[in-house]
Amino acid sequence: MRWRYVQIPRLALPDSKTGPKTIYLNPQAIEILSGLDRRADDQLVFPALHREGPINLGEHWIRIRRKAALPDVRLHDLRHSFASAAIAKGIPLATIGKLLGHALPETTARYAHLADDIISESADRICSSLAGALGIAA
Repeated sequence: MRWRYVQIPRLALPDSKTGPKTIYLNPQAIEILSGLDRRADDQLVFPALHREGPINLGEHWIRIRRKAALPDVRLHDLRHSFASAAIAKGIPLATIGKLLGHALPETTARYAHLADDIISESADRICSSLAGALGIAA
């Protein structure tokens, strides 16, 4: 990621698997980026310390997982967890798809199975409410 893409409160990425992408930053990400020394627009935000090019997360990610006691967590699992949390908060799949940068709704629909418990619980609450309104014991 280059500094020219950092346009607080978002990242404006010129290219991704699905074309240009806007990523909206949360307050924590904004705080981290704001705390970094801003270099020239064409410079990397997170350069490697001992060579040219971006950071390779390989060894760092292994240490992070070990320290967090999550040895099998992959970076992609974080996207899945993000989608799960969004579904649990009742955020529509179309919005989640935009947040994840999915070009097609079908891609986000793969996460729909995560909502099964929420849907079941919602159905129970609705039925209980209707039964109560009709004077039927739930």
